[in-house]
Amino acid sequence: MSRRMVIEVLGSWMTEGGAMVLPVFAGSVATATERAPTASEPTERQGSCLPGWLAVSTGAAAAGAALWLLWWRGVLPDRVGGYVVLPGSPGYGADYATWGEVMLLAALAAIAVGGLNRGRPGSVWVLTWCGAYRGTVRRTGLLWISPLLTRRRVDVALRHWRSRPIEAVDADGTRLHATVLLVWRVRDSARACFAVDNHVVYLRDQMECAVARVLSRLPTDDFRTRSRTLRDADHVGDALTLALMEEMRPVGIEIISARPIRIDYAPEIAVIMRRRQLAALDARHRQALVGDVVATVAETVSGLTDRGRIALDDNARTVLVKDLTAALCVHGRPPG
Repeated sequence: MSRRMVIEVLGSWMTEGGAMVLPVFAGSVATATERAPTASEPTERQGSCLPGWLAVSTGAAAAGAALWLLWWRGVLPDRVGGYVVLPGSPGYGADYATWGEVMLLAALAAIAVGGLNRGRPGSVWVLTWCGAYRGTVRRTGLLWISPLLTRRRVDVALRHWRSRPIEAVDADGTRLHATVLLVWRVRDSARACFAVDNHVVYLRDQMECAVARVLSRLPTDDFRTRSRTLRDADHVGDALTLALMEEMRPVGIEIISARPIRIDYAPEIAVIMRRRQLAALDARHRQALVGDVVATVAETVSGLTDRGRIALDDNARTVLVKDLTAALCVHGRPPG
């Protein structure tokens, strides 16, 4: 790693006050500041456009002027099929200057009509000129954008995507299949278009990487203790959202939420894990049963001896406890 890379990494961990901030891990609460874009990474800015009615009016006026000029010079016929359609013109033909004027008016009308576009809610126009970014138009309705600019429509509405089952492993190395619901939108259209080749494909690839990282930090199930596992959907969803936010912020994508829908064992080990789960449930049931039996026997023996109904020495107490325990275990869990 070069010295410049080390300085950049350390600088990205420093806050405004000079305190060091470690990278965000699952379960932690942190707010990452957006890094400043470089000169080669354009940020979204407003593109130039005109109201559509102005372009329509200009095109209609240019076309009308060209027709009037042709009529004035006597180029347009005043009779069609023996019927008079136009009044007689005072002109006696068009010269080169007249045709030049007509061509200029026709070009003006073509530019006015050719630049008409429709701005739709939930989408924007990204403008480029010879590969250089020239702005983003977020206005809706009928617009006029220069036909010399290359236009690319980008969807900026809120979008959701349900992933296919993503293969991953948990902290114990057990293979899993996870399905995630992702809600996102394009926040910066310039970065989304130019920072990566295809921001949708990049988002899906990053989500698979984030799922693999987050699921590898916790076990899927803990049949022995009550520690945190991947069954905590809120914790896993928060960790996925934070991980994706860090990865997608440089490309102008805003992550609203990333929530796991299903986290299942791989088919080849699902049966084995199901047996382990049933065995753990049976062990918990037996442990609870034994605890209830011991508590019931202790309460019974204490009640008999404390009230003076029976005097028991050590041997008799041992036999009584043994018989009561055997009876309760044979006939089932004591009422409670």
